[in-house]
Amino acid sequence: MAERYEFCSNYEDLSTEQGFQFEFKCDRCNVGYRTKFKASMTGAVSGVLETASSLFGGLFGTASELGERVHSAAWERAHDGAFEEAVREVRPEFIQCPRCQSWVCRKKCWNNKKGLCKECAPDLGVEMAAAQASKSVEEVWAHAAMAEEDKKLGAEHWREGIRASCPECEAPLATNAKFCPECGAKLKAASHCIECGAKLTPNAKFCPECGHKAG
Repeated sequence: MAERYEFCSNYEDLSTEQGFQFEFKCDRCNVGYRTKFKASMTGAVSGVLETASSLFGGLFGTASELGERVHSAAWERAHDGAFEEAVREVRPEFIQCPRCQSWVCRKKCWNNKKGLCKECAPDLGVEMAAAQASKSVEEVWAHAAMAEEDKKLGAEHWREGIRASCPECEAPLATNAKFCPECGAKLKAASHCIECGAKLTPNAKFCPECGHKAG
């Protein structure tokens, strides 16, 4: 019974008539390994016969055709042997994830602590750093996109009692405005007494310190 050998499908056969070479790649990061070129003896013999055929023709041409048929079967056997050797050479560099079945490189894409590939079990430190960076970028773009009047909607302004519509004409208010853009009605009561500077309570009609009428 022929010997069997197992490996992933993510490889490239670089073999030619002159020899054998293979590339194996990680399913996750695509980083891989290329085996050393192994010369094919059958390819060398075929080249000699083809040269003889081109120089002399006739009998040598017949020998070349026969040699090519022999070479084809021998080359396939040599190719299978070279591939098996290549699999054994790179096999220690890869491991198959039991969850997603991907073949990944041990060096970059295998989470040894979890026994899974990093696609299934990412490094938490890396993910946290990426999440923080992503959030920071979102906040920068959000702040940059805000109009100047919208920046007044920060936490220090939330207690002002922002209105959604004018109390006089009921026009909708698009911003945290002081006066209605439709009728000009005053939307916010003064927060400090214009006479003594004391802080006024919401809806106060007179200053609690000096009695001056609230503007």
